[in-house]
Amino acid sequence: MLTRRMEQAMLWADKPIGVLLMAYGTPETSEQVEPYFTHIRGGRAPSLQAVEHLRERYRLVGGKTPLLEITNEVATKLQGKLRGNRGNFNVYAGMKHWHPYIGDIMQTMAHDGVGRVVAFALAPHCSRISLGGYRKAVDEAQEKLGHPFDIPFVKCWHHNPLFRNMMAGLVREGLEQFPEEVRDQVTVVFSAHSLPVRIREWDDPYERQLLESSAAVADKVGVRDWRFAFQSAGNTGEPWLGPDIVDYLETLCTEGKKYLLQVPIGFVSDHLEILFDIDIEARSKASELGITLHRTQLPNARPEFIDVLASVVKENLEAPSPCWCYPSLTGEPVNFVGTMSATR
Repeated sequence: MLTRRMEQAMLWADKPIGVLLMAYGTPETSEQVEPYFTHIRGGRAPSLQAVEHLRERYRLVGGKTPLLEITNEVATKLQGKLRGNRGNFNVYAGMKHWHPYIGDIMQTMAHDGVGRVVAFALAPHCSRISLGGYRKAVDEAQEKLGHPFDIPFVKCWHHNPLFRNMMAGLVREGLEQFPEEVRDQVTVVFSAHSLPVRIREWDDPYERQLLESSAAVADKVGVRDWRFAFQSAGNTGEPWLGPDIVDYLETLCTEGKKYLLQVPIGFVSDHLEILFDIDIEARSKASELGITLHRTQLPNARPEFIDVLASVVKENLEAPSPCWCYPSLTGEPVNFVGTMSATR
């Protein structure tokens, strides 16, 4: 007797495999900031002051960020690579908090005849509080569409060897921004988005994975003096993980550090938390303290990053397994609304 999975495999044999890349989303105009912010807050309208504060940040980085364009470019290049290896793949990009929404993209996938889908957020490190919202969006779309897809959410991919090699290469490139005679004095500071401290109550792997990645990359490059800090904490009235990178600059100054290379290891593309939080806010603070601060480039749509993602897709097609950081709607309820800062 055929099992349900065997029946599904036969049914989908001639259908394209879908790859759903998910990102946070970003407004494209000043007028879109308020509805974007409202969506992040689960439909609760933010104050006019909060909206204007966010609009000003976007204005300072040129009015918008390239997150959507970069994600679409990544999807196009990844599809080309997967098809170049004689695979029947369609790659899609969906956003959690702005257009094109994940649910709308999944409707397109259904129209395209996709059966099996490999879905993952463009974030290498796992936390239920940050990644669960993506699963929620997918589950809701699945239910609305009548459950047309088999979707194994991928395992965390911070451990991927190609990812760590790529990050090590970016650190080496970043160090070249300093004069050769001071490179041995450079302190490398890795960073990632902060999350509420309450994730520790769940034995959430987020902090552990970030430190593992940072240590592995530093070891590959031969960096001895490296640190880790968080960034971009939300204003939600509860404690968030620290130290915050802007505050940590003062600590490094008191230690006599004059040269810093900032490595946003928790992010893969340019967006507001890079272009404002690091390039404007942190760099301004470093300048006040007499510190020279440079940062590494983001993976964006670099060929090495496309190789990383192709490897992640291959791994999860061959050995899919559930990731606890993606709780389904029928699992343990987790409040995702309002936990992330609205800065992308």
